[in-house]
Amino acid sequence: MPTPTYTPLATVTLGSSAASVTFSSIPATYRDLVLVVNAKNTVGANYNSLARLNGDTGNNNPSIFMMGNSSGAVGVIRNVDGAGQIGYSNSSSNSTIIAQFMDYSATDKHKTILSRSNAEAERVSAHAIRWTNTAAITSIAVLIEGGATWATGGRFDLYGILA
Repeated sequence: MPTPTYTPLATVTLGSSAASVTFSSIPATYRDLVLVVNAKNTVGANYNSLARLNGDTGNNNPSIFMMGNSSGAVGVIRNVDGAGQIGYSNSSSNSTIIAQFMDYSATDKHKTILSRSNAEAERVSAHAIRWTNTAAITSIAVLIEGGATWATGGRFDLYGILA
């Protein structure tokens, strides 16, 4: 029987709203990480969902993303202070975000994060982020730009992927 490649590392289900969800003390025993978010915000509009790595609040997360909705498509290059944009969230329904952290435990290269999300029935996006740091990723904080919070009931899962 084949060995499963996704190993559950942690699950957080919010019992109350929260500004961020943090996975810490991530072991360096896997090749890649996958973060799955199924949550909405408490504000009432679409907000950028972000990942802050190892508490780094510097300007170290250049990213590019493509987004499409019923009005058309757009591509943007952006650098968010202190976190990389991994998707969108809104308050009308749960958004799904799947982010893959490549070679997260390597200490000889910058880290690449690829993610995709849907924020509502008509909005989908794909994101590519480079964390300009060679440190192994040991913590990931998932937050929302603009001071919004994650709503009660949001679920956040972190998986390790073997090589």
